[in-house]
Order: sequence, then C-alpha cells, then structure tokens
Amino acid sequence: MRTGKSDMSGWLVRPAGGHLWAVLGVVLAACAGHAARVAPGGGMDNAIVVRAARTWLDGGSPYDDPHFLYLPSAVLAAVPQALLPAGVLRVLVPCAVTVLLALAWACALRLHRMPLGSRLAVLGLTGLALGFAPFGHLVRLGNWTVTAAVALPLCLLLASRGRWTAAGAVIGAAVALKPLLAPVVLLFVFAGRWRALAAAVLVPALASGAAALAMPDPAGFFTRTLPFLLHGDDGFVRLYEASPAAVLPRLGVPQPLAQGLAVAGACAGVLCAYRRWRRADPGPLRLAETGAGLMLAAFLVSRPSYDHYLLVALPLLLAGLPYAGSVARGVWFWIALVPQVPGTGWPWLESERRRAFRDAFTLCVLAVTVARQARSGAADSGGAVVPPERAPEPERAPAAPF
Repeated sequence: MRTGKSDMSGWLVRPAGGHLWAVLGVVLAACAGHAARVAPGGGMDNAIVVRAARTWLDGGSPYDDPHFLYLPSAVLAAVPQALLPAGVLRVLVPCAVTVLLALAWACALRLHRMPLGSRLAVLGLTGLALGFAPFGHLVRLGNWTVTAAVALPLCLLLASRGRWTAAGAVIGAAVALKPLLAPVVLLFVFAGRWRALAAAVLVPALASGAAALAMPDPAGFFTRTLPFLLHGDDGFVRLYEASPAAVLPRLGVPQPLAQGLAVAGACAGVLCAYRRWRRADPGPLRLAETGAGLMLAAFLVSRPSYDHYLLVALPLLLAGLPYAGSVARGVWFWIALVPQVPGTGWPWLESERRRAFRDAFTLCVLAVTVARQARSGAADSGGAVVPPERAPEPERAPAAPF
C-alpha cells in the first residue's frame, strides 16, 4: 500500500489530532447517555438474559421464555447482572456495550496493522456511531451480540500472529455466551488448525454442559430453543428479521422457495469464503474477508437475523480501507451502507416494522460484495506493503536564517 502524500491511505494512517479525539469522545458519550435514558433496565435484549438468570436463581427454568436463545452457560454469565439494581444496569449496560464496540474496532484495526492513534481509528469509530444505525440500536438494546462483535476480530488478530489455539478458545468463549459465531469454526477447517477447532468446540460444550447440570431443565436449549430457531414462528420477531428467508415471504414469495434461496445463497457464500482463503495472498485481508464472508453467509439463512448482527463483520471490512483491493475500496460496499444512515427517510419503509427490508438490502449486497473477493485478482494488493505504525510527516522547508 502506498502511503505518500498523494494517497488517501497515507493521510488516514497519520496521527489524529486532539480535536478529532474530542469529537469521538462526545459522540460515544452521547450514544451511551441517550441509551441510558430511553432503555430502562439496560436494554430490552439484555433484560431477556437478566430475566432468565433471575428465573434460574428463583428455581425456575430460563427456557420458559421462548425469546431466551442462549446456551445454559449464558445464564451463569448473566447472574452478576441479575444481582445489580435496575438503576445501575440502566447506566452500566449501554456504557459497557459502547466500550466493547470500541474494543472491537481496535482489534479490527490491529488486525490490519493500523495505528490505534491514527485518523482512521478515530474517524472510523465516529462514522460507525454517527452514520451506521445498527450501532445505536445495539447500544440501546444491550444485546449480547456485542460479545461476538469483539470476539471475531480478536480471534482473527490472534490467528494473524500464529496463535490459532488461543483464537479457537476466544471463539469458543463467545459461543458459550451466544452461539452467533459458530460458523467461524469453518475457518479453522479451511486452515487445517485442528487444535483451534477443538478449542472452539470444547470450550462452549464443557461450559454449557456444566451449567446445564445446574438447571431444572438441562435439555431446555435442545427441546425448546432449537425448535424455535429452526421454525422461526414468532410473528413479532419475524418483522425485524433481515434474512431473505424472512423478508421474501413478506413480498409474496412462497416460504419454501424463500428458504431454498436463502440456503443456496448461504452455501454459495461459504464456498466463496473457502475460495477466498485458498487465494493465499499476503496481508491481513485474507483473514478479515474470509471471516466476514463466513458470517455474512450465515446471516443470509440464520433465524433470527437482525440488523445489529452486521456489526460482527462490518468493522473487519472497514478497517481494511487503506489497503488497495480491499472490499471497503469498492463502490458497492458503500452503496450497501446507504440504507443504514440514521435519519434518512425511505418511501414506504419509514416504519420500524418495515426497516427489515433496508437491513436485508444491506446484508445481501455486503454478502455479494465480499463473496466477489473470492474471484478478484490480487493485482492491487499483491504489491501492497504493510502500513507503518506512524506515517512519515511531510518534509518541511528549511527555516530562513533570519
């Protein structure tokens, strides 16, 4: 990658000024503060997990609530929250989600070897908070998707440094909290990293197995949650799902056909991710685009599939902006994000119950854009060099002698 004065990437990797950091701090504080005001109890989605933990503490089964879609290990992880007053959770949860999203962005930057003090670091996170609606949605909901948003770039960062087993353990820990990152185990299969695969499988299996023994309904996840996920028959949830399997029937497409198209798209996405991995060009784009491709392919077919799931893949792609040939350098990457700009009115799609159509557009276009990287040549990125930690400052003219 060229980082000269005439290259935008050179400008991006230079240190950010104090004014940019001040703007970022105000934006993140406002985001968390707004969520604390409008989302009592720390967010609707977080409340589901906390309520499940309180039900367990009272001797009941967490799986009595059909909207609790987590493994038994998540119940124990939520116990500390269940012991806190609602007023504390109201402030603590949005602040924690905001911090974790910032940490996810930092991991994505380090994967791409970008300086954490760069302009890209500050402007990228500011842009996500201000210009990408799912960021605010995730903070307000307090959804545990944020654990997956942190775990995936951290996993890929560890893998890029040769620490594959640790990367597998990170994925396993994230799956133990929420099974969202389960498709990433295919990356370990692609890479032939069997110890990492074992760690990714054993960590949630052992944690959930141990936690299930403490539940009044040890098999509740398999007898209640899995059927709910497979059938997706919740009318309220379906209105907010972004996968083609949920959106196409709302446009009149028969459900079996919609499901078949979604499965075909997901399979094609996995195949393209595999081909992207096999195109073993140097640099971090290989890991980032393969990991993001696997997750976007899964979101095409998963039930449910919400807009804030996009935050699992998007930071990985955006952080690669300074690299020639990256997904973020393509026009369709930015076109996909247009429907997610907050405050933009879209005819017939203004209602919250219809925003799933906008989310489906973003998901599908992003998935196709990343999948195209599997067949794209590496001509642009082949001659790229690793961006420096600190780009050289432009030469100054010598001072006058008087």
